[in-house]
Formats: sequence, C-alpha cells, structure tokens
Amino acid sequence: MGRFTRISRVTVTGSTNDDMARMLGEERARGLTLVADYQEQGAGRKGRSWLAPPGTALLCTIGLPDPLPAADLWAVPYWMALVMRSAIAQFGVAVTLQWPNDILVGERKAAGILCVSRVAGEYAWVGCGVGVNVRRPADPRAIADIVPPPAYLSDEAPEIDRGALLQAMLRCADERYDQLHAPPHVAHEWEIAANLPGARYRILLDGESEPFEATALRLSTDGALIVDRGGEQREITLADARILRG
Repeated sequence: MGRFTRISRVTVTGSTNDDMARMLGEERARGLTLVADYQEQGAGRKGRSWLAPPGTALLCTIGLPDPLPAADLWAVPYWMALVMRSAIAQFGVAVTLQWPNDILVGERKAAGILCVSRVAGEYAWVGCGVGVNVRRPADPRAIADIVPPPAYLSDEAPEIDRGALLQAMLRCADERYDQLHAPPHVAHEWEIAANLPGARYRILLDGESEPFEATALRLSTDGALIVDRGGEQREITLADARILRG
C-alpha cells in the first residue's frame, strides 16, 4: 500500500473527519487512515447527517501524506471518487459518479465523500472522508428513515466485506496518488466516469423552493458544474446547490 500503510481502528467515534481535522499538519496524520465501525456524528455536505447502522458501512478518513497547493483543493474529492470507483470495481460492482461527491449503484447512493483540510499559506493538508454502504442491515427498520433509500454494495457483490474494500481503496489511492499533481487530468477522468456531457441533474439552489432540471456539460476549472438549462449555460458551485434524487 506504499504511502498508506498505517491504519487506526476504533469501534465508535463522533466523526473520523473531526478526529483527522484535529491532527492535520502533524507528522502522525501523514498517510494515516482512521476507521470507525460507527460514527455518532457522521456528516455529509452542508452539515447533513450520514446515517449508517453499526457494521454496515466502511467509515474512514485518509490523511494525504503531503501538503497540496491550496488552489488545487477542489480536485481532491474528484480524485477520491476515482479511487473509490477503481476499488469498488475490483469486486465486480459498476458505479456511476454524480456531482459533487456521490457514488451511485443504479440510481441510488452507495457512497459519499467529504474532505477536510488545514490551510497554511499556499499549501493545505487534507483528509479524505469516505462513507460506503457495504452490507445491507439484517433489520430493514434500521434504514427505514433514510430517504431516498440507499444502495449497498453487497446487493451486487454478496461476499464483499469492509476490510477487503478498505485494502483495495488504499492500494488504489497509492497507485493514483501522483494524479493529484494534475487537477485537469483528474477533472477529465471524473467527467468520463460521471457520463458528462449528457447526464441529467435535478438541482435545488439554496434559498429557492423549486428544483430545476438541467443537462450537465463539464466541470469548470475550480470544480463547479457547468450545465445547460434550456439552451443557457449556467455554473453551479459547490456552495449554492444540492442535487436531488428520488
């Protein structure tokens, strides 16, 4: 696994992202992966919760070994999505990437990415937070409140387990690590994996009550999504919108 050989596991924590954020920039965080069986305060974008019953999901945060130019931070979640896609493919599961940070099996979300960083001048230390629904809970009531219903990798690959997926993910992260030095290449590969141009998105802008549909065209040079809405191109930034499913 090269750069990602150190793994720290706990049964329960508040959030592996929060744990990593407290140590970013320190030597101990370089190449360290924090793994939890359960997160009491798992979070997604804009403070939304990430619900995963104990034992069902791979919940981890991977500390990148080296600082990156702060101007390139936007590319890290897209790079991590490609890492995860490659790792999951090793178990025979085909996934689609959806802007900005989701991984889908069919039309349902199976995984998400949320990165944390500590910026120091022109550079930043980064932790890549990952949540992957690996095994469907035996009791369906455990996920009854999650809308829309999530996907689980075990539905497509019954023998998959969290440990093997983690090892595959860390190997892929090591193999793809140098791509972080070429953000345009990362963006181009992500666009292909996300079926851009042509993917249809249902977008809800912050402060508005009604979503709209648009056709995704490409990523901008800072990771925003360029869409076509009725013949007019529009830039959707990470900060001002959410993608709706179901």
